[in-house]
Amino acid sequence: MTIDTLKSAIPDYAKDLKLNLSSLASDETLNEQQLWGSFLASAIASRNDVVIKAISEEAAGYLNAAAFDAAKAAAAIMGMNNIYYRFVHLSSNKAYQTMQAKLRMNIIGNPGVDKVDFELWSIAVSAINGCGMCIDAHEAELLKHGLTTAQIQTAIRVASVIHAIAATLEAEQALAA
Repeated sequence: MTIDTLKSAIPDYAKDLKLNLSSLASDETLNEQQLWGSFLASAIASRNDVVIKAISEEAAGYLNAAAFDAAKAAAAIMGMNNIYYRFVHLSSNKAYQTMQAKLRMNIIGNPGVDKVDFELWSIAVSAINGCGMCIDAHEAELLKHGLTTAQIQTAIRVASVIHAIAATLEAEQALAA
């Protein structure tokens, strides 16, 4: 399965998603590794088998093994961190903000790829998972390392389109059952 196969699975009423997927797949705001790592991390965060399979097969043509694993690692670690830090942020008990997380996050310090790329993939996943605290932290790192707001926006656009495609395909599956 490839992106073309994925596009063919998107129903006509969601044509805008198909168009956005096409334009993002050829977007030049990010380099190939940043773009396809954003796609892969977002696909994994979408939790949709069809989307994960299509995007992972397509991304394999653009990412080396280390980048492929790092994008998967970004989705994994943010899956944990987004829950924890969203709780810390949303809890009315401010004592949690002073406590150490006591969660292993070694991959963030040594992701096996350029830290900027890993941060970009992490912010995309954090957007999908709705963690404002993580979004702010990753955005600050990205800006500090010279990424532009346009580049960050591209990763978030990828995340939004991938998430919407996953939700649409799941709705279609549920309606067909």
